[in-house]
Amino acid sequence: MTATSVLKQRRAGILLHPTSLPNVLGNGDLGPEAYRFVEFLVASGISVWEILPLSPPHDDDSPYNCLSASAGNPLLISLELLAQQGWLAVDVDKDLAALRASDSYAFRRAMLINAHARFAQIATAADKNALAAFIEEQSYWLYDYALYQALRKEQHYSPWISWPAAVRDRQPRALEHARIRLQDSIAQVYFEQFIFFHQWLALKKYANDHGILIFGDMPIFVAHDSADVWANRKYFELDAEGKSLLVSGVPPDYFSPDGQLWGHPQYCWKSIQTDGFRYWIERMKMQLQLADIIRIDHFRGFESYWEIPAGSATAREGRWVKAPGVAMFQALQDSFGQLPMVAEDLGMITAEVTALRRQFNFPGMMILQFAFDGSPENPYVPYKHEPNTVVYTGTHDNDTTLGWLNELSAERKNYLTEYLDAPGESLLWPLIRCAYASVGLWAIVPMQDILELDNDYRMNIPGTTTGNWQWRFSWDQLPLDMPARLRRLAQLYGRC
Repeated sequence: MTATSVLKQRRAGILLHPTSLPNVLGNGDLGPEAYRFVEFLVASGISVWEILPLSPPHDDDSPYNCLSASAGNPLLISLELLAQQGWLAVDVDKDLAALRASDSYAFRRAMLINAHARFAQIATAADKNALAAFIEEQSYWLYDYALYQALRKEQHYSPWISWPAAVRDRQPRALEHARIRLQDSIAQVYFEQFIFFHQWLALKKYANDHGILIFGDMPIFVAHDSADVWANRKYFELDAEGKSLLVSGVPPDYFSPDGQLWGHPQYCWKSIQTDGFRYWIERMKMQLQLADIIRIDHFRGFESYWEIPAGSATAREGRWVKAPGVAMFQALQDSFGQLPMVAEDLGMITAEVTALRRQFNFPGMMILQFAFDGSPENPYVPYKHEPNTVVYTGTHDNDTTLGWLNELSAERKNYLTEYLDAPGESLLWPLIRCAYASVGLWAIVPMQDILELDNDYRMNIPGTTTGNWQWRFSWDQLPLDMPARLRRLAQLYGRC
């Protein structure tokens, strides 16, 4: 199926990150509950599963602030599936209850070390050859990432900028010695990535075989403390010691009156372009392995980006700078053909940003929570929608729709009730119906909205760094008739 055909069929989808799947081991994973979720999507007439980035996060758990843009999060590895394969030194029938009884991330990590030792003992020649082939195939990012993680562990998880200068600055002899000294830690990282990719690609195949497309997410920026920045310093705006000179964010907008000071290092686009956009081509190569369609985060940053001097108190102190978006997307298209990509074109969108999106025929995004301020010129109001768009009730950065509705003024609720022709109804499901009814080719609803959850269950509050990314759902929150209800909506609006 080509990128063009994938994005031309009307579809319905649900937004749910795998960490939000039911699980008692701290976060959801790629095990049986993920397969059960695929079956729920099939029963509901839904053919798109949208996820957030799968990379390993920092301690804030944000999938947009990761240790690598290419690696998978080992905390998503299913211990249950490892046990069933015989790669954990446990009795599946007897001890799996003990696995389920723990909620410790440290326990997960200990079990992954256990699994690696077990793999070394019992793996067949075919298994070992598969691991070796994986390491070789992914070497373009995996070698640096594994060494970075091993060094980070050796340095008590301090950021790379504080490491001894020889390894901080990647002096060849120091790196060679580190690879020898830390070979066991490096091998553990190789194994964990091998298992993650094995489990994720198996789950993706199961979804695809059941008619479900995986809608991935590609952040524009990477964390300063990441393998990407450590291994590719020339591609970022850093000083001689590796400290950020310019950082990322956005000016004041709907989400924050002071703007958002994200703090990622800004790209040195001149160096990236001089190298033929190799860095972005390699990132895209990985994303095309992980997903069928890719949402590219903060798309407007590829036309112009908000550049903030490092050390600024707020994002208000930044300025707009032009980016080489046309040249970059052309380079990506030359490498991969038409990209199966959706542009996250939210925020301060100019005519130039829209022109860039349309030049490469990327669908944009429409958020219904932004639509009903009473202005006929509001670009998100449903009669302004175009077919080449993905329509959402809200995203992971919004309040849940019920939480949003609960905060609306009486005047705006009355307007919304009149617009949706829903007198006497709770407005949540009329909004979901509105998304399904849109001319936009895809309609995506966060799982919290399906479950009718309020703002106690939102995924993220932009501009904050604590308490986010923690939400998990449980199957007992789901009404038994929900699959039939969703399937009927998909049938009614041509999305089944």
